[in-house]
Amino acid sequence: MIHKISAEHLTIERIGEIIEKGYKLELSDDARRRIIKCREYLDRKIAETTAPVYGVTTGFGSLCNVSVGADQLAQLQINLMMSHACGVGDRVPNEIVKIMLLLKIQSLSYGYSGSKLDTVERLVDFFNNDIYPIVYMQGSLGASGDLVPLAHLTLPLVGLGEVEYKGKVMTGAEVLKEMNWQPIQLGSKEGLALLNGTQNMSAFAVWSLLQSERLSDWADRIAAMSLDAYYGLLSPFTKAVHVVRPHKGQLDTAARMLELLQGSEIAARPKPYVQDPYSFRCIPQVHGAAKDTLAYVKSVIDTEINSATDNPTVCPDEDLIISAGNFHGEPIALPIDFLAIGMSELANISERRTYKLVSGTRDLPSFLVATPGVNSGFMITQYTAASVVSLNKSLCTPASVDSIPSSQGQEDHVSMGANAAIKLYKVVLNVERVLAIELFNAAQALEFRRPLKSSPAVEKLFEDYRKVVPFIVNDEVMYPHIQHSIEFLRK
Repeated sequence: MIHKISAEHLTIERIGEIIEKGYKLELSDDARRRIIKCREYLDRKIAETTAPVYGVTTGFGSLCNVSVGADQLAQLQINLMMSHACGVGDRVPNEIVKIMLLLKIQSLSYGYSGSKLDTVERLVDFFNNDIYPIVYMQGSLGASGDLVPLAHLTLPLVGLGEVEYKGKVMTGAEVLKEMNWQPIQLGSKEGLALLNGTQNMSAFAVWSLLQSERLSDWADRIAAMSLDAYYGLLSPFTKAVHVVRPHKGQLDTAARMLELLQGSEIAARPKPYVQDPYSFRCIPQVHGAAKDTLAYVKSVIDTEINSATDNPTVCPDEDLIISAGNFHGEPIALPIDFLAIGMSELANISERRTYKLVSGTRDLPSFLVATPGVNSGFMITQYTAASVVSLNKSLCTPASVDSIPSSQGQEDHVSMGANAAIKLYKVVLNVERVLAIELFNAAQALEFRRPLKSSPAVEKLFEDYRKVVPFIVNDEVMYPHIQHSIEFLRK
């Protein structure tokens, strides 16, 4: 299957499909024309003008006033890439590296960056052959884009850096030899085009959005099982309640809960109480707010991944080469922080439902075990969820409110969007863990309501889940069941 890189709108869903189904990339004829046109224009302007052009005939950052001779322009680009490869910390997962490659190819293909065609084609080759440059999570300020991670991403083009290929880590030179490719000879401005841009932040954001949509769906389904297991009320989901406060996510969640629990014997039984705790009663308001946050952030990232974000911006049709600030991460740093906060609330309320399920109320046994005392049952699963939720609260302190000047003050305000993206990535993984723990508890609790049945939708979820995680009769080692629950959410 082939996806053609073009100026047509690239959706986040399409990216998910490309990655999941293993599409190969191919530059469209239009993309090729755009790249060639921009490069030819840039070469012509360099030959014609004596005026300095930032990053093309000058140094970088605060060295923007230092002119570079024509005989040193290629070395300037190589030096840029080498000196900026200063990443530390954990490796960026291969799945996100692949999204980074796709987004960098997409951005360069618009024809505003001045890259040579063979450079972009080599990035396509890396993508299509599952060659994953080794990129490190820490080092980007989200200012001149993601300089450090993008340096690591693109070093192998010139035979430097490292990659993972067929499960083996090798040098950039080794993979080029393996593939019988020559190192790319960078032209003027190309190093800057490769290193400037927001593709690291954006790739983390795209991955997180795809996972967040999946987890938002799971949160509703698991909450429905928990509600019935807790003998909760359906009345808080009545449409009339929500049309008087018509936030879209709230309306959608209330309707979804009624849909998920339609036909439940448990829900139909009269209850002797008129209210549930907030973690059940306010599912539409909390899950709905997370959905609205997700929708907003998605709209921003959608714009970002369909943009050219390097510097200077080369506009052949307007006969302009302008050094400006499209690489600055602020437009996405704030929403990335926002999504981390929104997603963390799905885990926060989930842990509270788990707490209620193990609390020994509403005729459920303490800690969801038939013989508590000699058995601790599910007591410590709630501890684990609480620990993860607490960590998320720390991770949700916004990174985008910070700025540390760099490059001798030339880059005097930075977005810290890359740090926001790393935190979002961790939050999303934590949300998945907490929801998996709630499902583990909800399925256990639901068995204590037998012979009554929940809805067909919940019973189907229960049946599928029981194929991988059993009912716990007496105490046993729990962490494999939690891991299997996490894996279940990923299938």
